[in-house]
Amino acid sequence: MKYAFVFPGQGSQFVGMGKELAENFSTAKDVFNEVNEALGQDLYKVMVEGPDLELTLTTNTQPALMAVSMAIVRVLEKDFGIKLKDKASFVAGHSLGEYSAACAAGVFSLSDTAKLLRIRGNAMQQAVPVGVGGMAAVLGLSFKDVDALVDACNDVNHFCVPANDNSEGQVVLSGHIQAIEKAVEIASEFGAKRCLKLPVSAPFHSPLMQPAAEAMARAFMEVEANDALIPIVANVLADTETNKQDIIKNLIEQVTGTVRWRETMSFFDANGVTDLVELGAGKVLSGMAKRSLKDVNSISVYSVQDIEELAKNL
Repeated sequence: MKYAFVFPGQGSQFVGMGKELAENFSTAKDVFNEVNEALGQDLYKVMVEGPDLELTLTTNTQPALMAVSMAIVRVLEKDFGIKLKDKASFVAGHSLGEYSAACAAGVFSLSDTAKLLRIRGNAMQQAVPVGVGGMAAVLGLSFKDVDALVDACNDVNHFCVPANDNSEGQVVLSGHIQAIEKAVEIASEFGAKRCLKLPVSAPFHSPLMQPAAEAMARAFMEVEANDALIPIVANVLADTETNKQDIIKNLIEQVTGTVRWRETMSFFDANGVTDLVELGAGKVLSGMAKRSLKDVNSISVYSVQDIEELAKNL
């Protein structure tokens, strides 16, 4: 058995997440309390009670999703005696999930990871005025074929770029709203089955996020980092890294760079991963893996029952 543990990104959040964990494991409650203390906010209350509008604010979503993932990691370690570093061949995370992966691999403390994601959420939201940028999902075109669509949408003043290469036939574009709207309008002419605007407030993973990348470069100077105990497959490389300085460099580049998730799945396949385990809210990553990796067992672990079953199998 060769395990890869992956951590979800934005879009997996839901009101009520973390409640079952906190009610069943004091270890999980301790994680949520530590994150609350680091942020000076009762984020757990927002996670459990909402409202949805408040939870989906980028500034809250990012540390909240990380907190749920890390609660599961800590429960596995403390309540079941299972250390990820002894079981995982690789870890990876989708966008903000890469911070969860880094925390799980011992690169940053839980408290520092929460603070970094709060800064990241704020910086990404503030990098571009609301209404200037947007994102759209293109379905039915390969990553290579999306290039022609992008070229047709870009002009001297407005552009979009591939932001997330999620899986074969699912690419997310990000950039100026004019270019995004044009992509939605003409994508079918390039063979796309569908192209739909996403309900996001900023053009994540595009060059428009450069101010946020600079804010993160400053933020990383304020935290202590360690080399990773588990190889991290970086979004911008689709390859492994363990050196702390290179991990930080990858996380800074990730703000403006493409999330190469399809290639990350190919990396797992090529390196003999037999089991992919998504730790956290939702089932987005395990769902994508089931479509991409036919010979790999993919599961999502969130509930108490999920954790108990995983612990039994590990």
